[in-house]
Amino acid sequence: MNDAVVWRADGPIGRITLNRPDRRNCMTGELLDSFAAAVAQARASDVRVVVISGSGNCFSAGADLNIDLQREATSRPMQPHESSYAMYKPFLSVLDIEVPVIGALNGHAVGGGFGLALVTDIRVANESSKYGANFARLGLHPGMAISYLLPRLVGVPRAAELLFTGRLFSGADGLGMGLFNRAVPADHVARVADELAAEIAASAPIAVRMMKKTFYAGINWQPRDAAWQEAWAQAVTLTTNDAKEGIAALLEKRPADFTGT
Repeated sequence: MNDAVVWRADGPIGRITLNRPDRRNCMTGELLDSFAAAVAQARASDVRVVVISGSGNCFSAGADLNIDLQREATSRPMQPHESSYAMYKPFLSVLDIEVPVIGALNGHAVGGGFGLALVTDIRVANESSKYGANFARLGLHPGMAISYLLPRLVGVPRAAELLFTGRLFSGADGLGMGLFNRAVPADHVARVADELAAEIAASAPIAVRMMKKTFYAGINWQPRDAAWQEAWAQAVTLTTNDAKEGIAALLEKRPADFTGT
């Protein structure tokens, strides 16, 4: 259980657990690499549904603002937009899981962690935890296809308000927006997610896998393409004075003073 992300098959239910509670399950290189490996194990297994959760009080706090917000090059030098995309690529691999994926959002999910919640198929939230994309308050453009996914899930006017203000909202509020399938007390999240997983696992597996495929094809679901486009914008905003100020302000727990430069 020392892995940054733990994979376990529990009969027909697969479980991916972000396992760095001391770091609020943030997007360190260690966690991202471990997450990609867990998704590969899930895809190679014969489970009928996958549940993704986090250990501790956070589902995922997104990027660690104390370190680089872009991934470093490995085999070859990367352009800034490639480095931005590489940060989100492991979480985006959830899109390759052929069976239904349930997000058991046990705690706060912010930034890239919120994006991870959005690429699951069904979401069970903690009614009192905070969720959202706070990029505007950091001087950054969103990544992880959030600017693509959010308006398609909650509607354009509501998504515009949330994205442009960077406001976080409770699980109960997210239920009212239609973003979450359930919003329950913290100690009920795992149980409710498991009940949904068991119900899905009891359905005909071939039919469900094909249903998931045709379902998303029918609505022309292309979050990975959107994430690639976002990476260009995020790379540009990372170079601005506003991004430096926004990140510093958050770390110093003070209001940001943006200058538009």
